[in-house]
Amino acid sequence: MFYLIFVTIVWSFSFSLIAVYLSGQVDSWFAVVMRVLLAFITFIPFFRFRGIRFKQMILLMGVGACQLGIMYFFYYNSFQYISVPEVLLFTISTPIYVTIIYDILQGHRLRYSYLLTAIIAVIGAAIIRYDHISRDFIIGFLLIQGANVVFALGQVGYKRIMELYPLPQHQAFAWVYLGAVLVASLGWLLFGDYSKLPTTNLQWGIIIWLGVIASGLCYFLWNYGATKVDSGTLAIMNNVVIPTGILVNVVVWHQSIDWIRFSIGSVVIVFALILHHKVKRHSPK
Repeated sequence: MFYLIFVTIVWSFSFSLIAVYLSGQVDSWFAVVMRVLLAFITFIPFFRFRGIRFKQMILLMGVGACQLGIMYFFYYNSFQYISVPEVLLFTISTPIYVTIIYDILQGHRLRYSYLLTAIIAVIGAAIIRYDHISRDFIIGFLLIQGANVVFALGQVGYKRIMELYPLPQHQAFAWVYLGAVLVASLGWLLFGDYSKLPTTNLQWGIIIWLGVIASGLCYFLWNYGATKVDSGTLAIMNNVVIPTGILVNVVVWHQSIDWIRFSIGSVVIVFALILHHKVKRHSPK
């Protein structure tokens, strides 16, 4: 849980940084490829060919391609159609995807107790985040749902791979980032706008921070934490970033919020986590 909580706090700053300083100003594919390339460079010292099977390489690279490569494409482009509050609102469905995909990968029936607590977490996030939605939200909504699905697939896929094919995780993640680099590089070569590169030191600084810290360090810690908790806890923790992201907007960006709704929604999310830990003793992991 510590790793998931730490990463949630760090990621809370990313929404506004991307929306304010990068979206519409820096090519989305370039931002993605630089972010995952910096993450891969961070983990190059742990890159190994020995002691890892070809199947493991492909599976881990597939995780990176989904969770970082394809997900970032959906995520960055969504800011061109919807606001930061709408992005936060539309990400709340991720816990449901995590629960369902993990059960499918394990090959057993859907665990309704896990799904119930995931839905409660979604309701809590909706209480906090539901607000006025722009009329032309549908494209942004679909982009975020695409990001939610591949992000969930990457998380639970990595968790399942580590269960089936144990490997030192710092070495495993070097392959994860390589998969992300390959997909992001291909996307940039095919669809990138070479006229929209970063033009200020601030933009480069944000990209470096997002690449080395928010991606390189934090995705490793998030997926490492995912292997230490059950899938239900992982699902619910995906929505804890909603209240923490809002608090960052209040403290750093001086945004106003409805404190009553924020408090009620946060309590509902915490309740979902407590309820899950009470019922999971009666359900398989």
